[in-house]
Amino acid sequence: MPDLLSHAPSGTARARLSPEARFRRWAIGLGVATVLAIALFLTWNLLGSLAFALTLRGTRIGAIILCAIAISVSTLAFQTVTANRILTPSIMGMDALYALLQTVMVFSLGATAWITTPEPVRFVVELALMVGFSLLLYRWMFTSKPGALHLMLLVGIVLATLFRGVTALLGKLLEPSEYTQLQDLSFASFNRVDPTLLAVAALIIAAAIAVLWRLRHTLDVMALGRDTAVSLGVDHRSVTTMVLALSAVLVGTSTALVGPITFFGLLVVSLAYQLVPGAGHGRLVIISALLGTLVLVAGQFVVEQLSGNSTTLSVVVEFAGGIVFILLLLKGALK
Repeated sequence: MPDLLSHAPSGTARARLSPEARFRRWAIGLGVATVLAIALFLTWNLLGSLAFALTLRGTRIGAIILCAIAISVSTLAFQTVTANRILTPSIMGMDALYALLQTVMVFSLGATAWITTPEPVRFVVELALMVGFSLLLYRWMFTSKPGALHLMLLVGIVLATLFRGVTALLGKLLEPSEYTQLQDLSFASFNRVDPTLLAVAALIIAAAIAVLWRLRHTLDVMALGRDTAVSLGVDHRSVTTMVLALSAVLVGTSTALVGPITFFGLLVVSLAYQLVPGAGHGRLVIISALLGTLVLVAGQFVVEQLSGNSTTLSVVVEFAGGIVFILLLLKGALK
């Protein structure tokens, strides 16, 4: 019998790992894998001027890291305050609003005028409109009445449908050449990032992440439910409003920088919960950020170097994320 116990399956040994050991193992593994993926992305098949090539790839890597961290952390916090693991800020109509914004600008100003508008101006306009829309929708729904989740889902779906309908109508009125240029603007791309915007986006994202990091213990309490959090002294309304505002800023900044990636946050956070079950938000933030960065860097490497840019990363991510979304619905994750 002792011999049999000593040769227990490896799954049993894994199950006995403490939460701290499990987190440490995944954090180190994901950290090493992320560093290797970044190094591979920067150095693979370098041709011509090394300085020029590294500058271009470095800009894309910077945008990838910022977007991965912003979307992952915002989705994690958003799901906590909404008490639902299938909702993300992007699913609630952010991508539809971004497409509508691009279409309205191209329709009113012309494709050439909008594309040639200084990047900082476009960035500020897109960020302000998306954050403003998000705050109006999220704060109204989650701070006016407890239990308004289904109403928010309905409003978000209706508004997204409205935005897509207006976008389609205006798109049909555009010239074919302008419509082609509009399609390029409507999808997420890390190849057209303006290097001058990286510093601005990094400051915004870093500030929002710092506030959410300070709230990590409060979010642990919020995850226990509204009634429990209130009974433990948490100002549920204020914390919810703050988290929703920060989530809107993070997703709006990411979307304005590279475009919408609808299901990415859902995919990454769902995997993070599986890797470190029962972990607090401090650990979940680290795992989600590392996992998100690894997924985006590896995905962009495959798209650029192995598939010859035959598709876009957003298409691949949304396909995988859509499958995860459906699986969560089938498992009864909607409460």
